[in-house]
Amino acid sequence: MNKLYVVGLGPGGAEGMTAAARAALDRADLLCGYTRYLDLVRPLYPDKAWYATPMTGELDRCRYALEAARGGKTVAMVCGGDPGVYGMAGPLLELAGPDARDVEVVPGVTAALSGGAVLGAPLMHDFCLISLSDRLTPWERIEGRLRAAAMGDFVICLYNPASHGRPGHLRRACGVLLEAGLAPGTPCGWVRNIGRPGEEARVLTLAELRDEPVDMFTTVFIGNSQTEIREGRLVTPRGYREET
Repeated sequence: MNKLYVVGLGPGGAEGMTAAARAALDRADLLCGYTRYLDLVRPLYPDKAWYATPMTGELDRCRYALEAARGGKTVAMVCGGDPGVYGMAGPLLELAGPDARDVEVVPGVTAALSGGAVLGAPLMHDFCLISLSDRLTPWERIEGRLRAAAMGDFVICLYNPASHGRPGHLRRACGVLLEAGLAPGTPCGWVRNIGRPGEEARVLTLAELRDEPVDMFTTVFIGNSQTEIREGRLVTPRGYREET
């Protein structure tokens, strides 16, 4: 099998990609991916061959990429953020079998990091990532993870907070966290379209977050008991103290 790269695009623009990601895309004969992510890099490679599938077409695009690589093409499967964080690295390696040795995972800047930078420094201490999508994970398990994160006093970063089919999941998640003991005034924030045209961000409290209009392109941050709002920015103190 020829080389198959699983490439994390980071936030999506050329300036947000790593040099390794850009090099893998340069080497590829064929670019595969979710339609929205391919559109982010299409202007950079107008002459490349493309294979796009909509949401829920993940396994189809993995099989297509593998067959193309087995047929002699150098292939890049593109993913938003990092391919190993809710991305395509796992499914590709599961399906590749013995050819997994020819699959190279090229990391990218995941939304927790790029969105955290927009809001300030919310991830300076221990944090966890939780996806609110229950398409592949039962809601009961998601709720259990939310309660465990609250009990552990983690900063929480929520991926996939809402979609057309589950518009109320963020509200449900906030309710779980409030029941688990988080204060209504806990500092929070969200960022939409990170690093792309139309980027938006807001800093607010957990009580206010319950009714925020968010979508699949929004990343949500919920502070821990130490997180503060300083000059409109989220900051979770690491514990350093200024020496005098």
